[in-house]
Amino acid sequence: MSIDVFVLGLFVGCVNYLFRYLPLRLNRGNNPQNRRSAATILLDSIGIASICALLVVSTAPDLIQHHEHALPIAIGFGVLIASFYQLRTIIIPTLLSALSFGLVLKLMSGG
Repeated sequence: MSIDVFVLGLFVGCVNYLFRYLPLRLNRGNNPQNRRSAATILLDSIGIASICALLVVSTAPDLIQHHEHALPIAIGFGVLIASFYQLRTIIIPTLLSALSFGLVLKLMSGG
């Protein structure tokens, strides 16, 4: 097995785990009257975790070949995460992420 595949799998696994764990951890200090169950929070975070895992796997080969794409990819992930936690749905953040990636890549290529 190539070390690149191992590192990529480890990275995707860690990010996926954090997207499932952090919402549970961050919800502990909230008001007890407004608390949601751990299962509800976990199920809410599965969408973003799976989309991010798929994005990492799909963008890694491009990033390995074209290191200059690191900034557009990072901005795309940032938009995805920020818009997901604002909107609490996965459809619009996924589209916004792809749009932001494309726009930044286009601007960086001088177009």
